[in-house]
Amino acid sequence: MKIVIVGLGKVGRALTEQLTAEGHDIVAIDENPQRTEDIVNVHDVRGVTGNGACYAVQQEACEHGADLLIATTSSDEINILACLVAKKIGTRHTIARIRNPEYEQQLRFMRGELGLSMIINPDKATAREIARVLRFPSAIKLERFCRGRFELIEYRLGPGNPLNGIRLSDLYGSIHLKLLVCAVVRGGQIVIPDGRFVLEQGDKIYLTAAPRDLEDFFRRLGLFKARASQIMIVGASKMAYYLIRALRNNRVKITVVDNDAARCRHMSELLPGVLVIHGDAADSELLQEEGIDEMNAFVALTGMDETNILLSMYAAQNTNCKVIAKVNRSSFAELATANGMLESVVSASDVTSESILQYVRAMQNSLGSNIKALHRIVGGRVEALEFGVEPGIPFAGVPLKALKTRPDVLIAGIVRANGEPIIPSGNDVMLPGDDVVVVTTGARIKSLHDILQ
Repeated sequence: MKIVIVGLGKVGRALTEQLTAEGHDIVAIDENPQRTEDIVNVHDVRGVTGNGACYAVQQEACEHGADLLIATTSSDEINILACLVAKKIGTRHTIARIRNPEYEQQLRFMRGELGLSMIINPDKATAREIARVLRFPSAIKLERFCRGRFELIEYRLGPGNPLNGIRLSDLYGSIHLKLLVCAVVRGGQIVIPDGRFVLEQGDKIYLTAAPRDLEDFFRRLGLFKARASQIMIVGASKMAYYLIRALRNNRVKITVVDNDAARCRHMSELLPGVLVIHGDAADSELLQEEGIDEMNAFVALTGMDETNILLSMYAAQNTNCKVIAKVNRSSFAELATANGMLESVVSASDVTSESILQYVRAMQNSLGSNIKALHRIVGGRVEALEFGVEPGIPFAGVPLKALKTRPDVLIAGIVRANGEPIIPSGNDVMLPGDDVVVVTTGARIKSLHDILQ
């Protein structure tokens, strides 16, 4: 597809890198000439310097429009205007990054009357991801596939973990649950394991199973953590607002701490019943007074990555609660999770770019691809994809053990047309109408045909 990206901040650069790697024709627009030059030098794209909301600039980028324009500047208004201009010059689809909560009430109008195909709110999208982890705190990260029939979680094996030293074939034979370890990260190396693989302390593993089986698995091992019911949030931000809204129906007790009196008042007005404390969360005495020891989750959502990481490290070292830190820079997320310093670190820019990429993949689906969903794990080095099995596929009905699949590919789950989830063995088959989850560390896979050697 021909795609125009307006705004080359963290999200815009990540999208340019990923979409270029997938073979799309990219034109990148930014007002900063250095950013434009840098992106052209690094990636095989065309760059245009200027205001992406200007008609003349978009005409220079793509005279008769494109298949898709993605507006990711720091200004909601510029992003909206860029999408409107794009529609006028013939661009088929538009995506706008919009952060202002006031626009939430106008989403239907924007889509219907202004013609925006997708609106992504980074704060809301990141809050949803954090909420998923708080509902299953045993996981570092949680993704859902096949309309929730499968969950894929990230989990680290710490000291004394009962899984340390276990051969996967022995594990599968003893637990009598349908689950699969579909990827392991050890010492920076990624492995798609078979039954002979032995787990070791420090491994970061990726498990997939039906939600109930995952919960039963952790309960049997004595590793299950109940969903968070008492949560301390640092930072009375927009993201905190969306997170609290997502969690309030689950009978949770939430305490918010912020050092800005105006933000505290505003949060109290928006969310009556939530305890909002005006104070400095860097003061350990304040945290103790407000009951951090009684919390089973701590979430750092200030606007400073360094502050969030430091506060989360303090909470992780001094409490037994689930700790989550929000960062904006992906590199900080990698540093903070190195050697198990912190478990759950969520990058807002990664969540945003991931959501947009999923939409682009859905567009490809409408143009002939059968990819239904895409999730990137292990810092983007592994892809978990959901495919629909189309009628006429030549290896439908063939046992999986008879298929010559690529060594960097694992079939991690099958959902029958009737909704039955299956963790596949060698004797299982794919049938037309099924949904299939594929995990790969290799080159981009665009169809089920690509999983074969």
